[in-house]
Amino acid sequence: MATTGDGAPRLGLARRFCIYVLEARAQFLSLARTPGFTIPTLVFPIMFYVFFGVVMRFSPLAPTFLLATYGVFGLIGPSLFGFGVGFAAERDSGALLLKQTTPMPVAAYLLARVATALLFGMAIVLGLFLLGAFAAEVTLYRGQWFALAGVVLSSVVPFCALGLAIGAWVKAQSAVAIVNLVYLPMAFLSGLWMPISLLPTLVQDVAVVFPAYHQSQLALKVVDMDQGGSVGVHVLMMGVFTVVFLVVAGFGFRRAGQT
Repeated sequence: MATTGDGAPRLGLARRFCIYVLEARAQFLSLARTPGFTIPTLVFPIMFYVFFGVVMRFSPLAPTFLLATYGVFGLIGPSLFGFGVGFAAERDSGALLLKQTTPMPVAAYLLARVATALLFGMAIVLGLFLLGAFAAEVTLYRGQWFALAGVVLSSVVPFCALGLAIGAWVKAQSAVAIVNLVYLPMAFLSGLWMPISLLPTLVQDVAVVFPAYHQSQLALKVVDMDQGGSVGVHVLMMGVFTVVFLVVAGFGFRRAGQT
């Protein structure tokens, strides 16, 4: 059996892939069996869309607009809570330390949480798209449906990074409160619940500091309802946010290792 430099057995490609799949399955089942995570994550975005996009429908354009913004809102939830709360809980309970004693690669743990957030996100997007198409009569070209789904699902990367940064610094007891303090105000101030143009000018100026604003503008650009900014600028900003969050998370891990 091949070994690494420190004498540990080197895992073959097939076994390594199996570990990634099993860890992703375990993470998904763990969260799927947690009603406190599953119900709000899946129900809230769809419930809000039914109320504001289907029933109330303040404007003929509202169903299409909210399909994009609530899609982003829906992806932020599992990304933030999966990492911000789940990681903090496993770290404080000692479960993460136990996993570090196994041959499981660190990347398998991180990618499993990303994959879990993505699977929940796909369920949210599917629910929103079905409601939009059949209940709200949203009409888009086939390419727009696929492009919108791709942009919305790509939200998982930067917001998982944000969740990781939160989880690396906060205690498990306060993780839910901290995530909600980040999640809900950011969603409102970024224009995910209503068009940013309806908010006060000061809020519109501040919105650009939130990643949710740039991600929602990318989604709205697919349906021609964005504020008119450059795609390149929004993509660049999301990349910068992702790198900053990962750096913050790295400092959090280093601090935890020294205490």
